This record gives sequence, C-alpha cells and structure tokens, in this order.
Amino acid sequence: MRSAVPSLPPMPSPPPVADRSPLRGLTRRELPFVPVFAQSVAAIAPSGTAVVTPAFVIGAVGGGASVLAFVLAAVLAWGVGLVIRPMAQRLAVTGGLYTYVAKGLGPAVAVPVGWSAIVGYASVSVAGLLAVGTYLDQVAVTVGLSGFGGTVTIVGLLLVAALAALLLMVRGIRLSASATLLVECVSVVTVLALMGYLLTRDGRGATAAHAFEWHGGTGNLAMSAVVAVSAFVGFESATTLSAEAYRPFRSVPRTVVWTPVAAAVIYLIAVSAQAVALAAAPAGVAGSSTPVTDLLLQDNSRFLGVVLDLGVAASFFACTVASINALVRVLFTMGREGIAPRAVGRAHPRFRTPATALVIAVAGVALCAVGYLLSDAEPQDGIRGFLTLSALGYLGSYLPACLASPALLRRIGESSRGISILGTVTAVLLGALMLAAASSTRSDNLIVVIAYAVIMAAAGMFTIGLRAFAPDRLRGIGIYDEPQRTDLLRHVAFR
Repeated sequence: MRSAVPSLPPMPSPPPVADRSPLRGLTRRELPFVPVFAQSVAAIAPSGTAVVTPAFVIGAVGGGASVLAFVLAAVLAWGVGLVIRPMAQRLAVTGGLYTYVAKGLGPAVAVPVGWSAIVGYASVSVAGLLAVGTYLDQVAVTVGLSGFGGTVTIVGLLLVAALAALLLMVRGIRLSASATLLVECVSVVTVLALMGYLLTRDGRGATAAHAFEWHGGTGNLAMSAVVAVSAFVGFESATTLSAEAYRPFRSVPRTVVWTPVAAAVIYLIAVSAQAVALAAAPAGVAGSSTPVTDLLLQDNSRFLGVVLDLGVAASFFACTVASINALVRVLFTMGREGIAPRAVGRAHPRFRTPATALVIAVAGVALCAVGYLLSDAEPQDGIRGFLTLSALGYLGSYLPACLASPALLRRIGESSRGISILGTVTAVLLGALMLAAASSTRSDNLIVVIAYAVIMAAAGMFTIGLRAFAPDRLRGIGIYDEPQRTDLLRHVAFR
C-alpha cells in the first residue's frame, strides 16, 4: 500500500501590488542623492538667511538672546527631523508631511496640515522673490546704474526672477535641484568669507558684553525664536521628492536629519559675527533695511557689498525654486486625490513635472509679492512678515507630524518608545512656541498671527465640508507611491 504524501502548506499569497502608481506622470525612482539633498538645502537658503534673519533677531532681542534663539531653533528642527525620519523610511510620497499625517492621524487632520504646509511654502516663496528683487536692485544702485532704486525696478526684477524660476522648474526637478545646489554652495562660501571679514576687521569691534547683551521682553524673545525657526524650515521638503528619488528610504531620511545640523553651523557663525559688527556700528546702520551691506559700505568696501548682495539674491532665488517645487507637489497630490482641482494633478507628458500646478503657483506667488510692493510697504518689512508667516505655516505642519510618526508606527506594529517620547516632547515645544509667538504684543506680528489663524479656520471649515458632502474624497486622502508589479523580482533568488 502506497504511503500517503504529506500535504504541503498553502503558498503564501503575494503582497498587494498596484498596476499603476497613483502618482504616475512624474519621474519615478530616478533622482540620485544630490538633487534630493539640494532640495532641502535650497529650501532653507542658508546663505541668504544667514545675512537677513540674524539682523532681524538681533534688532529685536540683542546678540545674546539671538544666539540662544538660534540654538533652540536648531535643536527643535533636529528633533523634528528625527521624529519624521521613520515615516520617510517607510513611505515614498509627493505630499510630504501632509501624506504622512494622513497615514498616522487620519485624513481629517491631514487637510489642515496640508493647508498649513502650503502657507509655509508659499509665504517663504513670496519672501524669496521680494529678497531677490530688493538685493538685485541694491546691487544696481551700489554700482551706480541709472534708473534703479525704487518699487518699479524691484517689481521688474522679481518678475524676471519668477519667470526664470518657472522655466527652470518646468524643465525638470533634476535640473532645477542641481542648479539651486550649485548656486547655494557658491553663496555659502561667499557669505561665510564675508562674515569672517566682519569679525576680523580692524579696531572697531565691540566688547563681548556689549555685543551679546539682552533686551526685549519674553514676548519678543518668543517671536524672535519663531523667526529663528524660520531660518531652518524647509529641511523636510525633500520628503516631497521621495517618490521620485532613486533610493528614497535612504536619501530622504539622511537629508531631513542632517540638513538642520549643517545649517545651524552657518547660522551660529553668522549671528555671532553680526552681533559683534552691529554693536560697533552707527545707529543708522543698525536700523537699516540692509544692515550687513551697509556695514561693508562703511568700510568703503563697495565691491564686497555687491558680492554680498549678489550672494543673498542668488540664495533666495534658489530658496524660491525649492519652496515652489515642494508646494506644487503637495498641490499635485491633492489634485490626484480630488481635494484640489484636478488640473493641478496633471503632469507634463515630456518633462514629467507638475507643470499646471507650477504655472498656478508661480503666478500666485509673484502676484502676491507685486501686490505687497504696490501697497507702498517696505520690502524688508515684507520679507520679515512673510518669513514669520511661513514659520507659523511650517510649525503648524510639524506639530501634527510629530504626533503622526508614533501613531503610524503603532498602526503597523512597529512601535518605538523613543519616537513616542521624542515626538510628544517636540510637539509640546512647538505648541508652546506658537502660543508664545501669538501672545507677542508687536502689531506687525499680530497681523501675521491673525492671517494664519484665519487661513487655518478656513481649512477647518473646508474639512468639515468634505466630511459632510464628499466623504469618499476625504477617505481617499493619503496616496503614496505603492509597490508595482515591475518592482518585483521575476524569479526567486536563492543563496
């Protein structure tokens, strides 16, 4: 009698795969590490920000508090990077934190987060265009070109910059990211060299006690900390390229963790140099709209002043390009989900970029910058105001993301006590910083806070409307680049 053949266990079913990516149309798994890293570096704009932002903070709270504000901002940004890293190691997305929050905390929380991220990216883009126009106009005035120096010329210059940025971005993310990294590297070297010059120039340096004194109240310190945080925001924008990156689960996490550290080194050098130089400068220079340039002109260093202004303009141009690149990918994701108009979810058939969203975003950012200038407002006030608004937008997206990361890890059965603790602490600090900034007594800060609060109230009403009238669309939020059949091995590999 033939022995019975033991039955074999059933073959496991293959993992679920998609026939087509919901993010199809964009480049997929092609970007090497350098363009991904360039996205975060350019979005921060370390060289341009190192010239502009420290002077704002020093004027408000003094050199000592400014150093503290930048140290705290660096630690906070690094903490956010560590918390969102696990999500970047598991999901390839174009929506960035918006998609991460949808997967961790749910679609109803993700919609306001997406709006907040859009406010951050759009506001810093407006500030970038204002800075490009202002500093290029300053270059023209410094070298003695006739016809420059005024609102009309600033408007013309920023419109040219906006058109150049649009053409660069439509042609492809690799081209725009590589170009912005080259620009930023040259600018960083230039700015650090000039900061070194300010520290070592002859005999007029202030004593450390005078240069690093404190002034201003707690509210001003809190608001200055928000402005300092605005110098770091954008480091997470590499997450919007993870679906297009060649090795997203390596390149993106490394970028979001180490970019804030590199930026912190540049900023601490810059704030220390400017604190010493401005403490010894005449009152007119300290209160100038371009104090660092005026410091160089005080030494009859016209050439160095021109070099500095060109470096700042180039850095903010790179920042504008990187920020709009991130902005349009959030809009692209929303368009594919039906949350935004379907048109912004279309990709260019040849260049494989979200061209429709790019045109809309660049036009909106440029019109906002032009409208602000035509209201007879000071460009530097606009740069400071939009940078502050962008910081609130970024903080409003960072806080839920810090809570979403441990929630997502629990959902997939990979809970981490360290991420849970760090995420909670970081979220509490972000919330406290936002509340302290909102209580600031400065009138211009109050206008920015009110504007952000109105936008977020509108985002909440929009979410309620989606839940009531389009629940299927709300449930569909959170698309990412899913595994496809072409990603699977054709044959089983044995060792």
